[in-house]
Amino acid sequence: MEKKGIGRREMIRSGSAAFAGLFLGQGRPKRARPYVVDAPPESKKHPRHFAVVNVSRERIIRTVVGLRPYRPSGFLVKAEALSGKLLVHNYGHGGGGMTLSWGTAQLAADLVTESGKKGAAAVIGCGVIGLSTARVLQRRGFDVTIYAKDLPPETTSNISGASWFPTSVVDHARRTPAFDSQFERAAHIAHHAYQLLVGDEYGVHWREQYYLSDDTQEDDPRDYRMLRDLFPAQRRLGPREHPFPSRYAVVDNMMFIEPSIYLKALLRDFQAAGGRIRQVAFVEPRQLAALAEPVIANCTGLGARELFSDSELTPIKGQLTALLPQPEVDYAMVTEGLYMFPRRDGIMLGGTFEHGVETLTPDLEAEERILAGHQRIFGGMR
Repeated sequence: MEKKGIGRREMIRSGSAAFAGLFLGQGRPKRARPYVVDAPPESKKHPRHFAVVNVSRERIIRTVVGLRPYRPSGFLVKAEALSGKLLVHNYGHGGGGMTLSWGTAQLAADLVTESGKKGAAAVIGCGVIGLSTARVLQRRGFDVTIYAKDLPPETTSNISGASWFPTSVVDHARRTPAFDSQFERAAHIAHHAYQLLVGDEYGVHWREQYYLSDDTQEDDPRDYRMLRDLFPAQRRLGPREHPFPSRYAVVDNMMFIEPSIYLKALLRDFQAAGGRIRQVAFVEPRQLAALAEPVIANCTGLGARELFSDSELTPIKGQLTALLPQPEVDYAMVTEGLYMFPRRDGIMLGGTFEHGVETLTPDLEAEERILAGHQRIFGGMR
């Protein structure tokens, strides 16, 4: 999967002998020991408690499927003319849409600003990319209308596991220095934007994530190395430093987004700022050319394959199985082919990245594999 982690917790217990009082001995007071704060010996540190995820078929509350819009050469942020209008594309993020949304929204808005156009803008699409782009344009003074076939909670973005890390964004053999520069800038912009939204209102929270492995190899994915400064507290754990049935673990502090809360909050903010929504489906570019707005942002995701004949776009099927919530589970887990993210709407179990698979029908064999894999992990915790 996409994520490697890092994170450090140091627990310090303070002594409290500031002024213990006077002890009487033959009528003379004895001086109290001075106040000191010492780090406790390792054996006295409080261990981190890990609640065990209860993985069973009886606890399944839903299984959902989404199709990630993947382009082997990477997401597209590009401006072009359309019948005298400015058309800015912002789509094809693969599994990194939620993660990169604020970043590519700003890149797209920069292209609009550079054009010198002002006034009204149309955003096509109401997933996380469309909503983020609409909000950035509003902040730059545009009167924005969103045109979309589907609205939250019926968008692909609502099916996201939504940890803050870009995954399946580009074919590593196809990436270029220009793409890497765009990717790195978008990621840093987005990471900062999400930090400002942490809290219950937007459903964005920090959690520890544990990446499990039996391999001692230190190499990290290129995307992780490029964004290393966003994960400053990495710590590789030995087998006695964690409870999981793996030789090694890497712990990191990651942001997690709850789509049902987050997308609803973005939609609320958009409408509170005067934004309008028109539910409509477009099938060809000339329909966009007929819109009144002089600026159009194409945030249609996989829909751009037909709308703009982008044959490079392919779906990556992702499937999530949700278990009944366990509020006591306050960490995430990733290992080869599996991941567990705790949310208020359930414990999310995932582990499917099926390139070129178009169906939205849940795969029961994949569900069984994901359940069995997580049962092995959490059943083997010590």
